[in-house]
Amino acid sequence: MSHVDLMAGPPPTRLPEDPAAAELEGAAPADVVRRHPESPVAWAALAEQAKAEGADAVTVYAYSRVGYHRSLDLLRRNGWKGYGPVPWDHEPNRGFLRALALLALTAREIGETAEWERCSAFLRDSSPAAYDALLGAA
Repeated sequence: MSHVDLMAGPPPTRLPEDPAAAELEGAAPADVVRRHPESPVAWAALAEQAKAEGADAVTVYAYSRVGYHRSLDLLRRNGWKGYGPVPWDHEPNRGFLRALALLALTAREIGETAEWERCSAFLRDSSPAAYDALLGAA
């Protein structure tokens, strides 16, 4: 009989390759979103671009929120049960983690303190490495 560690928690979720990721090199994120509206990485890239270009925090928040919700759908379709590790070192997970980090940051920026706290804790719980890389100095 094999031994099962009931305290180990769920296995890490590793999302499949996102076809939009390759298209983001050399293409405008908004164009990639139009071709792949289900893509977390495309929405994260759009949010990051908007932030870098000085867009209003509400716009960045909205793009991030869409990326976050698209990510939740994708995570669930790939066996995620609402908790557990989503490793930063697995490249296809980064769209979700980037969208979640930007959602946390812009929530704080627009005064949505409860969401900042929830999203930053969610990021830390999902991937301490992503938390350090994306919010470590926040």
